[in-house]
Amino acid sequence: MRLSKITTRTGDDGNTGLADGTRLPKNHPRITVIGSVDELNSQLGVLLAETLPEEVRAELLRIQNDLFDLGGVLAVPGAPFAAKKLVQLDAAIAHYNTGLPPLKEFILPGGSRAAALCHVARSVARRTERDYLQLMQSATIPSEGLHYLNRLSDLLFVLCRVLNRAAGQQEMLWQRE
Repeated sequence: MRLSKITTRTGDDGNTGLADGTRLPKNHPRITVIGSVDELNSQLGVLLAETLPEEVRAELLRIQNDLFDLGGVLAVPGAPFAAKKLVQLDAAIAHYNTGLPPLKEFILPGGSRAAALCHVARSVARRTERDYLQLMQSATIPSEGLHYLNRLSDLLFVLCRVLNRAAGQQEMLWQRE
C-alpha cells in the first residue's frame, strides 16, 4: 500500500513534499510543472471516458502511464526519463498520420466531442511544455521530458484528426478574411 492516508495536513502551510522529502512552496516552478502534468493526464482521462477506437484508447492509456512516470521524475530530482518513450511517440505520430490527407489550411479545435476533448488535451500539453521549459531554466531536469511533451502535443493534434474521421466528422477549417 503506497497511500494509506490522503489528508496529512502537512500542506496546510502552503508547502508540499517531493518524493525525496524536500519541501517546496506550492507555487514553486517544479510544483507548477507537476500540476500541469497531472492536469494533462486528467484531461486524457476525460477523453478516455468517450467512445474511442480501441487502438487510440490503448495509445492514450500508455501515454497516461508515461505522464505518471514524468511526474515521478519531477518529484524525484535527478531521476531520468526514458528516451524510449519519445521513440514510441514518434512511431505513433507516423502511424496515425499515414492515413490522413495533407493539411491545406489550419484546423479549428472542435468537430466530434472526442476530437474537441483531444484538442483541449493538446493545448494543455502545450502549456505543460512551456511550464517544463520554465523549470529547465532554473533546475536540472531531463530534456527528454521537454521533447516528450512537444511530441505529445503533435500526436494529440494528429489524434484529433483521426477521431474526427472515425466519427465521420468534417474538420473545421480556419476561414481567412
